[in-house]
Amino acid sequence: MNDLLDDIGETLAHLGRSWRRTPAGDRLAVDDLADAELVALNESLGAARRRFDAVHSRIASEIARRSRPEHGAEGLAKKNGYRTPVTLIAATTGTTVGEAAKLVSVGEATAPRRMFSGEDAPARHPFVAAALAAGEIGMPASSAIITMLDRIAMRVDRPTLDDAERTLIAQAHGLALDQLAKVITRAEAYLDPDGLQPHESEMRQMRSLRFFERDGMLCIDGKFDPVSGAPIRTAIEAVVTAEFRNEADQRGAGGASADTDGVDSGADAANLDGTAGPVSDRARGPLGDDSRARTVAQRQADALLQLAEHLLGCDSTDKPIDGPTVIVRMTLADLESGTGVATIDGVAQPISVSAARRMAASGGVIPEVLGGESEILDWGRRKRLFTRAQKLALAERDGGCVGCGLAPGMCKVHHLRWWARDLGPTDLDNGVLLCESCHHRVHDNGWEIRVEGTGVAARVWFIPPAHIDPRRTPRPGGNRRFSYAPAHAA
Repeated sequence: MNDLLDDIGETLAHLGRSWRRTPAGDRLAVDDLADAELVALNESLGAARRRFDAVHSRIASEIARRSRPEHGAEGLAKKNGYRTPVTLIAATTGTTVGEAAKLVSVGEATAPRRMFSGEDAPARHPFVAAALAAGEIGMPASSAIITMLDRIAMRVDRPTLDDAERTLIAQAHGLALDQLAKVITRAEAYLDPDGLQPHESEMRQMRSLRFFERDGMLCIDGKFDPVSGAPIRTAIEAVVTAEFRNEADQRGAGGASADTDGVDSGADAANLDGTAGPVSDRARGPLGDDSRARTVAQRQADALLQLAEHLLGCDSTDKPIDGPTVIVRMTLADLESGTGVATIDGVAQPISVSAARRMAASGGVIPEVLGGESEILDWGRRKRLFTRAQKLALAERDGGCVGCGLAPGMCKVHHLRWWARDLGPTDLDNGVLLCESCHHRVHDNGWEIRVEGTGVAARVWFIPPAHIDPRRTPRPGGNRRFSYAPAHAA
């Protein structure tokens, strides 16, 4: 409780320094704050909120305990005019029933358990309880971790569950909830690979695609399991990515050489018809509007239109695009044994090895098995652009953009030591995958990237500028941040 009061006091002090007296009255003058003070205030509010989450979840679990059915009409919720403790909490705090239920669930999982003897036993999830009480994670992250661990608890031994609980808490730091959800999804596949096949069968039965008209628009509503959805997503993203790159090539045609930015420009990306290089009319969309005015969602809709038009009008081939492929990754040991898991680039949900084998029999799918030695992965100064084999290896090491986790197909290869300025080689330990946004963030805001080790097992670190962290403490990037990384496998 003292820690909570300290956080509240620090937050109130920050708010007090931000309060301004004006002729119109007192106000929170956030628009007058310096950048560092605004960021510090946001972090202070976040820390206080996480502390409040810990206290609120504990209170919610106690309300639920005093409202149990055996108490009948004397239960706390019913005495206060509510049917259940969840509805009481939702109504009195102004939240949703779902959020109130999560508060109760987290509170019950992290509160000391009352034994028949009247003594307290440790919480069911003691590591989440400690992290929540310390303000390291909040209620949403705690709920996501607890829900997954409880789901597989009957099929995984206790020491493994404890190790997973500690690992996920450590990885949750600095991740948004949707990013953590991807890590948890991969953790569940790692911990319970036998549960993948039944789940895949359920998802296959749930796949659907329907068309309907609303307000004069043709609407498409669909959902696909990872195996059937991956080729669809890959094809559409390939068209959109090639379009963005062609537009960038056209804009930079009269400017500085691409060598100066240290990035593989993506000039080897195929157009829709399989040819390389920019298309002169690509500056306009298929419906005649200016590409620069289209959103990503509109570009994806246009990509689907282009694929359909190409397939309907193509006499020479049954492939609407040439070049983009679905990458399915697995270890050689898993491939040989038929057990374990595989992953699809750009899809968070892992798949079973048997599903990966089925995908490998399809066209446009590359089953990447670690351990092959058929390609040269280091070229030194002989080539400026990274080869396809190198890009696949970097995608295996980085998992996508090392900054934000965007799928490999949406990234470019960045020379850490630039090709022209620093005479940097086109080698794996001098390259990282970066999306366009993170590439600019690295260059414009003073971030540095360091690669430790060699090959796909190397570790990528981000070093923040001094104005963000005076100690410039390295932060993990790539796979180590966005994939499940148990301590014994690090």
